[in-house]
Amino acid sequence: MSWWRYYTPKPAREVKGGIKAQSRRGNFATSWWGLRWIKVLESFDIGERLNRGRTYARKGQVMDIEIEKGAVRAAVQGSRSRPYEVEIRFRPLSRAQWHQVSKALADRFISLAKLLAGEMPEDIEEVFKSAELSLFPHQLRDLETDCSCPDWSNPCKHTAAVYYLLAEEFDRDPFLLFKLRGLTREELFELLGYGPATTAVIPGPDRNEVSEPVPEEPPLEPASFWGGEEWPGDLFGEVSLPAVTASLPKRLGNFPFWRGRTPFLEALEPFYLKAAPLGMEIYLGLIKPQAEEDNTPAKSSKPVKSSPKGTKTCKGKSILSRRTRGKTPRKKTK
Repeated sequence: MSWWRYYTPKPAREVKGGIKAQSRRGNFATSWWGLRWIKVLESFDIGERLNRGRTYARKGQVMDIEIEKGAVRAAVQGSRSRPYEVEIRFRPLSRAQWHQVSKALADRFISLAKLLAGEMPEDIEEVFKSAELSLFPHQLRDLETDCSCPDWSNPCKHTAAVYYLLAEEFDRDPFLLFKLRGLTREELFELLGYGPATTAVIPGPDRNEVSEPVPEEPPLEPASFWGGEEWPGDLFGEVSLPAVTASLPKRLGNFPFWRGRTPFLEALEPFYLKAAPLGMEIYLGLIKPQAEEDNTPAKSSKPVKSSPKGTKTCKGKSILSRRTRGKTPRKKTK
């Protein structure tokens, strides 16, 4: 009789506050690079475990994900009480290989401009191919996976769930693909010559030229500085409600690994729709801010009588009257 004990799948434990996929049905990504990531995984012919991982990702079984250089670590809740530990390791590119990629990008101005604008250029795979490299994995063994679950399949459903959540995260930040290959966004820009250390050199004035004297400004009156003069009515310009709700968060993109049931940007819109008209009414002086209303002293209908000095009261009666109740005062004897 064989000692091998077959693994029988059990229903996973329910997780509260897990990382749920934003897509409820259909594809897990919207960008072409996120869809490309899913297409690469499905081309490996992994089997039914990808479908189970898709279910895990939508149910929120993944509790935590950490992305580092060349590796992804996650905690996925399965059927046991303790979450399984998942680790996915990518094959990083060497420094010399990244230099080859940067040289190939330097000859493609449109691709370089898109990359600097935070968008993945559509010909990025051709750029890596010209350097005899690849951004996406070519085969399954390019990804080294490890999971603490008893399933020996590679990948298991816990690892597959992390794969699908990574596709949505690639939508939010395409530079995570570069980070998993060993180079962060800042390091990539610095390699391309657009890092923070690169500053524009502004030529200074010629010492031989005679500069014109700077006119002295008139002294500022303290009364006008501290509000002695009236402000013009159009000082702040035209004030109106924003045409686009939550425009700044929409420019920043979705929250990384959002855990709410409603998508992050959709969850923010009701607060902006409520705060915008309220701020307009406060600005126009139609209502007072809540802080001013809370600091306004409440008017009492009955006057409060103050007790004489040196007398401590308890429920409206002096302590002295309570001690001497029912007793006749003693006379002093000489």
